[in-house]
Amino acid sequence: MRIGFIRHGTTSWNKSGRAQGHSDVPLDEQGYKDARALAKKLSREKWSYIYSSDLSRASQTAQALIDEGLINNVIHDHRLRELGGGQIEGTTEDERLNKWGRGWRELELGLETKEEALKRALAFLSDITDCHLKDDILIVSHGSFLKHLIGELTGKKIEQSLENTSLTILELKDGEWKVEVLNDVSHLHA
Repeated sequence: MRIGFIRHGTTSWNKSGRAQGHSDVPLDEQGYKDARALAKKLSREKWSYIYSSDLSRASQTAQALIDEGLINNVIHDHRLRELGGGQIEGTTEDERLNKWGRGWRELELGLETKEEALKRALAFLSDITDCHLKDDILIVSHGSFLKHLIGELTGKKIEQSLENTSLTILELKDGEWKVEVLNDVSHLHA
């Protein structure tokens, strides 16, 4: 089994540094363009299914892959959503510092924890590996969510941020997830 993990395309909030979390922010024009470039890259291989977060930015990225003829349909799953940002959603770092001070990360602002997100991520992954053990599938989701999940699966902390429309491919071999590609954005420079 191979899984291609894709971070959604860019949004206006990405560009302005606003925390998105569960806020339903759509792709911007560049996000659509980059998703189409990724689709061309992915068309060189055979993919069986696309699963996507139900939030617009991920769903629209998945739809761009479908529009380019990669696969016929997308399966949405709310468990693939970004970590919930609570009260910080829609704010920039400067706005958070002005409102809550330097220690804002230690405050109870309704942020979903890494552990909570991993619980739903691993439940989702268990469900799909049961169904698709011999398939190559794509999962379109969100930066922090994917970073934590990929780190958990490989046992290695992912230090870098995953880029918008980046592709990370893991292969399940002998019960272990191996990294084939990490944070690949070569399609953006082709």
